[in-house]
Amino acid sequence: MSLKLQPVRVANGYDEEGFLAFVDDRLAAVLVRLSEQHGELAGRWFIETAFGPLGAPNHPTFPDLAEAEKYIASRWRPS
Repeated sequence: MSLKLQPVRVANGYDEEGFLAFVDDRLAAVLVRLSEQHGELAGRWFIETAFGPLGAPNHPTFPDLAEAEKYIASRWRPS
């Protein structure tokens, strides 16, 4: 399995710093860094949207990108 992150700006008006997460060259998730608008969660990473096996409705936040990558890798099951 190959996991790659590509920086991207997300046009949602407040949590704009993001990454596209690709697993084996397939878009798996969009990660965003939470802004000050989120209080004590500010600076943490959140899966804004996810596809395939990551598409569960609730997603945790992560203290850094390495933890987000571990989460994605542990849940990705090829179709």
